[in-house]
Amino acid sequence: MGQSTPINTGAILIVEDEAIVRFELVDVFEDAGYHVFEAESADEAIEVLARERSIHIVLTDVQMPGSIRERYPPTLLLAMSGAGPIRESDLPEHSAFIGKPFNPRRLLRTIGQMTR
Repeated sequence: MGQSTPINTGAILIVEDEAIVRFELVDVFEDAGYHVFEAESADEAIEVLARERSIHIVLTDVQMPGSIRERYPPTLLLAMSGAGPIRESDLPEHSAFIGKPFNPRRLLRTIGQMTR
């Protein structure tokens, strides 16, 4: 990736149970200048969110069990899935869908648009 100028210095939580996908996402966001936290389950994500108040963006798999959004409503939520698109009406407010496999540039652009 190797972005010369970070596009963001915010904090993001990557919630993904597939380690290889999670590691790739961590690299993408670190290269873009984000302070990255990671969790492999919804329960672990809730612990991280309770501890790290700087996180306002969560990127998670659609199939991830748990209820992050209900506990942290102001959080920007990006839902990922390789199973196909999700209707916008099925997503909570301040959310977006990202299909797997994902394009890192599109992912960063989507977050940038949502945080303006």
